[in-house]
Amino acid sequence: MARAINDRLALDLLLEHGPLSAPQLRDLTGLSRPTVADLVERLREAGLVEAGGESGEERRGPNARLYALVAGRAHVAGVDVRRRGVEVTVADLTGRTVGRAEGPSGPDLTADIARTVTEAAGGRPLHAVVLGAPGLVHPHTSDLRSCAGIAGWSDDLLPRLPERLAVDGVRPEVLLENETNLAAVAELRTGSAVGREDFVLFWLDEGVGGAVVLGGRVRRGVSGGAGEFGTLQVVGGDFCYAVNPRTAADLGDAVLAERIAAGAADVVRVLDPGLVVLGGHVGRAGGEALAARVADHLSRLTPVPTEVRATAVEDNAVLQGAVLTALDLTRDRVFSPAT
Repeated sequence: MARAINDRLALDLLLEHGPLSAPQLRDLTGLSRPTVADLVERLREAGLVEAGGESGEERRGPNARLYALVAGRAHVAGVDVRRRGVEVTVADLTGRTVGRAEGPSGPDLTADIARTVTEAAGGRPLHAVVLGAPGLVHPHTSDLRSCAGIAGWSDDLLPRLPERLAVDGVRPEVLLENETNLAAVAELRTGSAVGREDFVLFWLDEGVGGAVVLGGRVRRGVSGGAGEFGTLQVVGGDFCYAVNPRTAADLGDAVLAERIAAGAADVVRVLDPGLVVLGGHVGRAGGEALAARVADHLSRLTPVPTEVRATAVEDNAVLQGAVLTALDLTRDRVFSPAT
């Protein structure tokens, strides 16, 4: 158990800091010289760590050698499944993007996803593939309900994908998650909610919804419906209609901010998250100016102090969240101690 804990600690430090020398690992872990030497050797034998280069700050010799994660030890894919098509990002074990692809979606969605993922992977075996899709995803069964008009979705799509994506005998673990929950993971890890354990994300895109993060974890609810803010009632009708990109384009900034704040106020009164993040196309386009307007309106609607921020995730937040989730799954498996 002690070896397993020490090995995972060292691997996490290499992920965070990049290549490190043995003395640097000792300083960061507080472990003894023999213990660090043993764990480095174990990780090298397991194919997780490799030596390369030398540290200019250390004296020359064995201790000056830098050790780094073997980035190609595993690869993962994030998949954004939309009405307009399929978008895929493939990353190595360190999180570096090594492939991208986009493709259409049609009646044979399984084939469309498999083809686009295969193109992005470029022949690399994948250890985990995480799909993001609009709709209610059951947190225990991964059953998808209310799939928001995506053609070709079927109950046997997920079970069929591992075999379609197998390379050299490696069948990836395939996981389905609600798109907005994945966007919230991206905000928590790399975006506007970094350093915060509690927040709600309002997803203002072609589909309007939300995600709830409490205690640093996405909360899905019993059936996967937590964060479905689209049915909130505001001036202009259902929240999902009143603030979607088509409607928002015809509204002035003041009216749009007022509508968003009206929906957010109901959520804030119940959850008291301390932070609201505006994501999706509308949140990105409105930026901090829109966030400031929403915060001003929100302060008049509820006494609960709440900060409002625009998304800070660049590009596709759903894809980023999918890749991060796939990396978590894969690292937990690959980083298990060698036996």
